[in-house]
Amino acid sequence: MSEHGADAGTARTAELAGRLAAVQRRIGAAASAAGRAADLPALIVVSKFHPAADVRRLAGLGIRDFGENKDQEASAKAAELADLKLNWHFVGQLQSKKAKSVVKYARAVHSVDRLSLVDGLERAISAEQARTGRGSLDCFIQVSLDAGAGAHRGGADPAEVPILADRLAAAEGLELAGVMAVAPLGATPEDAFERLAGISAALVSRHPAAKAISAGMSQDLEAAIRFGATHLRIGSDILGSRPDVR
Repeated sequence: MSEHGADAGTARTAELAGRLAAVQRRIGAAASAAGRAADLPALIVVSKFHPAADVRRLAGLGIRDFGENKDQEASAKAAELADLKLNWHFVGQLQSKKAKSVVKYARAVHSVDRLSLVDGLERAISAEQARTGRGSLDCFIQVSLDAGAGAHRGGADPAEVPILADRLAAAEGLELAGVMAVAPLGATPEDAFERLAGISAALVSRHPAAKAISAGMSQDLEAAIRFGATHLRIGSDILGSRPDVR
């Protein structure tokens, strides 16, 4: 590496460290305000569009969980960074035909929104476990909170959650982790995440172990923590705006 390249890498690491520390302070403050100082949510850094080098830098700063929303990009990064033993979370809309690829690297899928995807993931994880002996795949049911609130952000209708949950709970190799949602455009995140908390409570009454709530991004993590988020998906406030397309 050239001296200029080394200097640039050092500067980028320092930038990421500062951004990460600022987000961690926000998380700590929000958790304290919500009476959760001893119950901090897990931080998933959403690394989509950013290079594997940034993931490696963040891993050096102690981050183990990373989120991606495109299989092609995620699988390439997971392969390049296999030596780091990271936890990869697939957080985007997932085509059933991509299940076979995703289960090769993902620890969790946060966007299960239909029965056909459960079927695809179950077949894929069965084959992958037979091939490699990997552990089970954590699955979050993505719930749509968009009713009357602007552009659709994806997910299953809340009424479909019990059906999906029962199917996931019965699937070999899949673990029902809980629920996930994105706050709708045009609605307050507090209202959205309060509704998600209610959906989560109903799910836990049927499946007591499915307590996880994946909610909250850079702009609304405080509201998500207030209403019980156990996993935060933070991208731009840590990594900055996406790089120019190369």
